[in-house]
Amino acid sequence: MARNTTKPWDNKHPPQPGAKVHLNAAQIEQARERAEAAGRRYPNLVDNMYVAAQARKQAARKLA
Repeated sequence: MARNTTKPWDNKHPPQPGAKVHLNAAQIEQARERAEAAGRRYPNLVDNMYVAAQARKQAARKLA
């Protein structure tokens, strides 16, 4: 059986799935509305990720 002889610290980092998206004021408001609709007082990671994904989709449509 062949072994991988490279050290973990010599390997390259895996590619990142997507660029970071910083939410603007309108997107933060969308996340707050989504949290309120779900009965939460403040938006959580899921709300922020959903809004960020929507922003990525819109940006991809503009480039295509």
